[in-house]
Amino acid sequence: MGALVYVEHHGSAPVKASLGVLAKAVKLFPDVAAIVCGSGVRELAGTLGAYGAATVYVADDEALSAPLPQPRVDVLERVLADHGVDTVLFGSSVLATDVAAGLAARTGGGLNWDLVDLRLENGRLVGTRPALQDSVYVDVGWKTAPRLALVRSGSFEPAQTGGSAPVVDVPVEVSEFSRAATLAGHESAESSGPAIEGAEVIVAGGRGLGSPDGFRLCEELAGALGGAVASTRAVVDSGWYPYSTQVGQTGKTVAPKLYVACGISGAIQHKVGMQGSGTIVAINKDRNAPIFDYCDLGIVGDLHAIVPRLTELVRQRKTG
Repeated sequence: MGALVYVEHHGSAPVKASLGVLAKAVKLFPDVAAIVCGSGVRELAGTLGAYGAATVYVADDEALSAPLPQPRVDVLERVLADHGVDTVLFGSSVLATDVAAGLAARTGGGLNWDLVDLRLENGRLVGTRPALQDSVYVDVGWKTAPRLALVRSGSFEPAQTGGSAPVVDVPVEVSEFSRAATLAGHESAESSGPAIEGAEVIVAGGRGLGSPDGFRLCEELAGALGGAVASTRAVVDSGWYPYSTQVGQTGKTVAPKLYVACGISGAIQHKVGMQGSGTIVAINKDRNAPIFDYCDLGIVGDLHAIVPRLTELVRQRKTG
């Protein structure tokens, strides 16, 4: 069983979710290959041996400069045919989901998504995915090859092995129909702190903040802790904070070492996006809020008094 990990990148850096999937694949398969698609990505490809890849395929071509799925499907289809790969693993993202779905349609392979774990049983790949709003977990398998797996972001942590790997060029031949879609524009949201996907500390705010101005409390605490600010769907739907910060079932999945929830009730839709956090601290005036059922430390009280004081104490600790 040959395994290939699709490594997505933002700029010149690989995405953390992809590196996490690569780390998991190395534990399961004897020889794992990685593939990078883009323009000017050869140097990036050369770094993936340090994360456990035995071989790194690189498709470096101007035709792959835009983050569009179908040209990447063309490349992956060629690699699968030329190298006999029967298992392809993806870290979940908007682009990776489109690529995986397109590859499944193109090859007739089986696709399982939203996986939170992978294992081998008697040589067969088995995935674990949540169901019923993450209240239960089920095992899933594949009936057809290639086996395609989309892994929920934050499920696995990257691990450096310190090794190196040969980089193999892949011919880039983009079909005419794959050129039909073009990218009209691409703008990055302005951010003064780290992205929530890779942050080790996250301070998240909910409707309990009272107003958009309440996020200033979260921003100041996150700044003191060296972390990022996140939000809930209710906050985003109200226009209080950008969608790029939304954590939950319809947002992003995160797994920081510390997650501080300020004014968040903790409904199941939010829980599924942050339950993998190392330590969860909840601040809420409602002692019956669901988040107190699964947090590690719960503080019942007025967050407008507690959070500024907590920020002050953190700053004093750093300067003391």
